Amino acid sequence: MTVNGVRRMIIDTDTAADDSFAVLVGLLHPMAGLEAITIVSGNVDFDQQVQNALITVEAAGRSGEVPVHLGARVPMARPWYAASAHGDGKGNHDFPVPVQQPSEEGAAEAIARIARENPGQIDILAIGPLTNIATAVLLDRHLPSNVRQLWIMGGCDNSVGNVTAAAEYNFYVDPEAADIVLRAGFDVTIVTWTLTLAQALWTRQQLDEIREIGTSLSDFFTILDTPNLEYNEGVAIMGSTHPDSLTAMLLVQPELIVRSSRKFVAVEHSSELTRGYSLFDERPGRNAPNATVVDEIDARGFFEAYKQLLSVGART
Repeated sequence: MTVNGVRRMIIDTDTAADDSFAVLVGLLHPMAGLEAITIVSGNVDFDQQVQNALITVEAAGRSGEVPVHLGARVPMARPWYAASAHGDGKGNHDFPVPVQQPSEEGAAEAIARIARENPGQIDILAIGPLTNIATAVLLDRHLPSNVRQLWIMGGCDNSVGNVTAAAEYNFYVDPEAADIVLRAGFDVTIVTWTLTLAQALWTRQQLDEIREIGTSLSDFFTILDTPNLEYNEGVAIMGSTHPDSLTAMLLVQPELIVRSSRKFVAVEHSSELTRGYSLFDERPGRNAPNATVVDEIDARGFFEAYKQLLSVGART
């Protein structure tokens, strides 16, 4: 549900740099009403992810206003697998210790409760492994019908993964959870790693534009983004990647979506060779579509929208 166009949402995150940039969209965009942040095991050490989320809330000037709930510390059936691109997820920078503390209510419980109390009004933005969302489904089988829309950053088309040739990180880390979520019956929109590489890769020139904005938030962005940029350039990706903040921005500014398609999406969880592989089938006669997949975006519009977010500065 939207009130004056505002999308009420929960952000489920494994908070590293671009996750923090997505959280900033939830905290600061005029069309976003962020009701909770839930933390899932993923990019970096779990306790560091919690601190990163709290640091981001404080950087946005929203300390104490949005609860942060602790979720799954490990995938449903797999050992934890950390990403190597993010450092400590906060730019390897020493920020002040956050004043806000995490909520005592667990992530899956909070997701199920908020959706149950507000049926048809809450969007979930899932930008990490899907462990918390799958756990919430198992707690409350009515969750998919209570949630307005589920937006997922995950998967890759044509086997251009960022962990293996077959798999993108979020689906690779917990493919069992991804399988549960995609079968559960949510109204799903997916933004893939493939799309990110093609259309949400920001060059050094664009990053210079952000640094020159000169607000506390643009400085925060530059600190967090620097390790990502350096890692990417070391593996011949010439820019910083923004899959999570793209997904967040498309949720609140859907006019940035140029083209999307309905597809059947499934995630492989049995084969070690193709663990986390995401199948995208656009033949409705073979498999009934279960997701909307974003195929093309207004790349310049996304960048300009994010620059505008950083230009306003933190709320005071």
